[in-house]
Amino acid sequence: MIDAYEDPGTPDTRGGWSYLWWLVARQRGRSLAGALLASVWLTLMAATPYMMARAVDDGLVPGRMGVLAGWTAAIFVLGAVNAWISIMRHRTMTRVRMDAYFRTVKVLMGQTVRLGAELSRRSDAGEVVTIGVGDVHTIAQALTVVGPGVGAVVVYGVVAGLLLTISPLLAGVVLLGVPVVALVAGPLARRLQGRETEYRERQSVLTARIGDLAGGLRVLNGLGGKGLFADAFRRDSQHLRAQGYRVGAVASWVQALGMGLPTVFLAVVTWIAARMAARGDITVGQLVSVYGYAAVLVGPVAFFLDMGYQLSRGVVAARRVVRLLRHAPQPDEGTERPPAGPAVLHDPESGVRVRPGRLTALVTAGPAEAGAVVDRLGRYTRSDVTWGGVRLDAVPLAEVRARILVADNDADLFAGPLIDVVTGSVDAPRRGAGNGASSHDGAAPADAPPAARTAEALHTAAANDIVQALPHGLDSAVDAQARNLSGGQRQRIRLVRALLTDPEVLLAVEPTSALDAHTEALVAGRLRAARDGRTTLLTTTSPLLLAHADEVVFLVDGKVAATGTHEGLLEDSPGYRALVARDTQDEEVVR
Repeated sequence: MIDAYEDPGTPDTRGGWSYLWWLVARQRGRSLAGALLASVWLTLMAATPYMMARAVDDGLVPGRMGVLAGWTAAIFVLGAVNAWISIMRHRTMTRVRMDAYFRTVKVLMGQTVRLGAELSRRSDAGEVVTIGVGDVHTIAQALTVVGPGVGAVVVYGVVAGLLLTISPLLAGVVLLGVPVVALVAGPLARRLQGRETEYRERQSVLTARIGDLAGGLRVLNGLGGKGLFADAFRRDSQHLRAQGYRVGAVASWVQALGMGLPTVFLAVVTWIAARMAARGDITVGQLVSVYGYAAVLVGPVAFFLDMGYQLSRGVVAARRVVRLLRHAPQPDEGTERPPAGPAVLHDPESGVRVRPGRLTALVTAGPAEAGAVVDRLGRYTRSDVTWGGVRLDAVPLAEVRARILVADNDADLFAGPLIDVVTGSVDAPRRGAGNGASSHDGAAPADAPPAARTAEALHTAAANDIVQALPHGLDSAVDAQARNLSGGQRQRIRLVRALLTDPEVLLAVEPTSALDAHTEALVAGRLRAARDGRTTLLTTTSPLLLAHADEVVFLVDGKVAATGTHEGLLEDSPGYRALVARDTQDEEVVR
């Protein structure tokens, strides 16, 4: 089975069938072993009726008790050996399925890491969750065909050959019976694929809505909109339930046929054999063997139908996985050397210049406009941004990510101990930073002990009270997206994480928008001191932050309208004053 640190390989993303075959090919030896063990297991099951026939015809004769005992012992030994083979078959097939499961998980995790911030632009959260929770398991189950599926084909041929030695008529019925079963169940399997695909798509949408509701529940409560969204969610869930019933209806027919048709098949073969025995065409022992062969075939025929059912569902799931794997991150074709030291970031589209070593504030009436500028400066969208005169997209992406950090206001926070959330490392120090004490407002040196740097970042973000309020300090557990913290606390935790990264260029989007005035004033002064001499860009309209900025850039309709200090722009720019000072007299100017 795949090791946790083993390379899962490059998946075949040409389609659902190609991906399933790739999973089989990645474990050829185990897949062959599973197919061989399943074939031997089912073939030895077919050998039991043959031995029973010999025991009846050769042993149930006066004076031949030794022959009967010999065949009885052979049947017992065969059963014991086959039981052991069945255990090994099951163990091997479990490993085949688990390998496919974990290999798919690793491939998907690698893809999400490669896509990074582009993942949310390519696939919604509901689709990713549905793939990770349901589709991966379905794909693993589909690999059952490697064992019992192959074994069913082999034993089908073996039994047909054995029946041919007894009666060509019986062999013909067996050979024609399975194709008839396939013709009956085939259309249902294709219909199941369509219903399953539609169900999975609707499930992804509903899962995404669950995440949105969970993340914005407090806001919905405050706005009185919880009932409205609850009604919408109820309607969507009822539609999903109805679709699930449609899927279940088709699946129930497939499974019913899997049990019913083999039984009818067994009855037909047994009836023909009984008629032949009554006419004397076959012996009583051969009649017993025919019944045994037919009983053995019930399993393989059921496997055929189950194989079609599992493959139908597995292909649907594999197609969804392939669709996610086909998403490619933006190509990194950068070959230019980045600036040797701090340099100007320039966005020609807006005219924004972020000068090195300065705290720059970006002010705009529309948050989306400021976010677009930051995305271009951080190289999250295609643009003509330059860095020290070099096109940013000409610099290797790894160099950009190592030196320029975009700190989004809604950046993800993972579940775990708080110290791991802010440092991203399970080996981070858990002592010396519990109370976040600090004697000054400056940043801790880059070579300072990790505990001191953590304490300094907590102090700068005014997050000491968060640590103190938690039962175990920095060791306290934080829920996914820090939902057990308030909005202002989450914002400060994100700021702590960004400060601990200590990037050369920090681009922070609305870092204090959820804080009260007193806390925001503390963060503004401390952040100015902590980033002294480092390049920092903040998007904000808060006067408390703007008062500490070295330079303020005012945007109107996505273009630089004015540049200067906060005090200077208040005097010279009516639009800026109306936006920042909330001056109702000048509000029309902004419009």
